[in-house]
Amino acid sequence: MRFSTVKSKDNLVRLVKRAGILPCFVNELEGFSAEEHIAPEYWFPEEGEGFWEWKGPVIRDSGCAYGKLFKGRASFMTLEYYREFANYRRNGYDFDALVDEGLARYRDIDVYNKLSEAGSILSTDLMHMCDMKTFNDSIVHLQRLGYVIIADFEYRVNKKGELYGWGVTRYETPEYHFGAAFTDKVYEHSPEESKEILIDRIEYLRPKASFEEIEKFVKR
Repeated sequence: MRFSTVKSKDNLVRLVKRAGILPCFVNELEGFSAEEHIAPEYWFPEEGEGFWEWKGPVIRDSGCAYGKLFKGRASFMTLEYYREFANYRRNGYDFDALVDEGLARYRDIDVYNKLSEAGSILSTDLMHMCDMKTFNDSIVHLQRLGYVIIADFEYRVNKKGELYGWGVTRYETPEYHFGAAFTDKVYEHSPEESKEILIDRIEYLRPKASFEEIEKFVKR
């Protein structure tokens, strides 16, 4: 697939929808990131909006999942491929089953339960409800396992009605965020089949990458 140069939020929305899987930052698969295809003047623009301001609107406008999915790095993923990602990374277990089987880490259980009870919550609020020493590790781990996504970034507003500062992360479970569109289909395939679907898609996107490189990228 040919990646076009991104010069606007709408360009990035279209790229996410076309690609299906799009890491944000440069990684071991050459050319497989938004960073490599966003025009440099829109990465850290001196004036106006750029990638960092687009992230929340892209999540909302594309209907995609977003989170630290691959080796703790942020990625966009359409629902079609995120369901496969979650099934593979969860190894077919929903979170309750993971707990029942004794496979969940205690500190992850605490974070997940508080998030699940809230439905949707800002990172600043969730962090203060949990053990702050282990929170960052847990919330990233839960994203990598397909149990938590970043639903949006919310900004402070000054007296002029202008947004400022860094966006505050809003967390949700995919079950809460997508509803039946996620829950009815997430376990349709075996985890191994879901893994192959992800690998096949990335092979299509980056045909010059070897199977071994792609498999290593997709693994937990």
